[in-house]
Amino acid sequence: MKSNVQHLFQDFTFKNGVHVRNRLMMAPMTTFSADSNDYVSQEELDYYKERANGVGTIITACAYVSKNGKGFDRQMGIDHDGTIDGLTKLAEVIHSGGAKGVVQLYHGGRLAVPRLTPNRETVSASTVPPLGDRGFYSIEQAPRALTTEEVYEIIADFGEATRRAIVAGFDGVELHGATGYLLQQFVSPHSNLRTDEFQDRHLFALKLIDEVKQVVKKHATKPFLIGYRFSPEEPETPGITMKETFALIDALIGADLDYLHIATTNAWAKARRGIESEKSRTELITEFVNGRVPVIGVGNIHTPDDAAFVLEKGKTDFIALGRAVVVDPHWVEKANAGKENTIIHHLTENDQHEAVIPTPLWKLILEVKGWFPVKETQESMY
Repeated sequence: MKSNVQHLFQDFTFKNGVHVRNRLMMAPMTTFSADSNDYVSQEELDYYKERANGVGTIITACAYVSKNGKGFDRQMGIDHDGTIDGLTKLAEVIHSGGAKGVVQLYHGGRLAVPRLTPNRETVSASTVPPLGDRGFYSIEQAPRALTTEEVYEIIADFGEATRRAIVAGFDGVELHGATGYLLQQFVSPHSNLRTDEFQDRHLFALKLIDEVKQVVKKHATKPFLIGYRFSPEEPETPGITMKETFALIDALIGADLDYLHIATTNAWAKARRGIESEKSRTELITEFVNGRVPVIGVGNIHTPDDAAFVLEKGKTDFIALGRAVVVDPHWVEKANAGKENTIIHHLTENDQHEAVIPTPLWKLILEVKGWFPVKETQESMY
């Protein structure tokens, strides 16, 4: 193993006692592969099991906590106790490879898909439609503003989802406050025009975190992580800039979370608004955090050298690998063994079974060019 990547394989113990074997995580990526009841499918179990032998932690695809928050076809649910059996099997396959398992908890808000929600209705902080295409679907209708009582009901839904993750045997939950989904909709000055107590744009997240912490205190019998994923900026005006992000980070650290997870497609992208700097968002965020809480970096990381550079120059505590470990499930083991020259960086249309990729996700990989680095063979018809 090259000396510059050794730090990737140092173990780490979070302040609450959760111990992980290295600094590499599998990023949460939607699979579209739950079964017809939105329970964990066998294909998903196979997919995660194949990737559990290397990374220290797997953060699952986002699981919706409320019926009106579903954002994808065949999205994994964690909204009722019937989901626990499948979630238990998922935790077991993750643990079988030595990794820790974290469930990402999600509510789509105004980016939920109307045909997948009760009464074809979407909800949000306020009656403000999203701008342009967001996520995998174009959502054009204006959402209904949640009542104050309904906001508290969704907070309770996140708490109940946390209880189910605990019962299933997971090691933590990550609150999905990024990519324009409901938590971000409350933080954003574009989508939060409320006049009740939740006009305080941090209050929803803080009350939600408090609810989750109370559930963990009541039900967890082992150390249990609570993380939060956030997008540093958004394109809307007015919208979240680095200035708002720094304020949010202070609030989240004050809530005593276990980690923060930056959501960006490029770890080295520079800030667009709210600060004048030549440094990347990753560097700006880790400098602002200043060691107060562990930070996960992510975005356009393909090689062990890429990962090591983000850890060193970006000064993150962890690296989340996304497409890299979808393309090569054994990326981490190869890097750890000093065999990075054997890491696979491209797929052909014949590689689904070798890479152990669920069929719905595989179809999307083939259909959406540029989403994954698919290398076409001469016989390819795609």
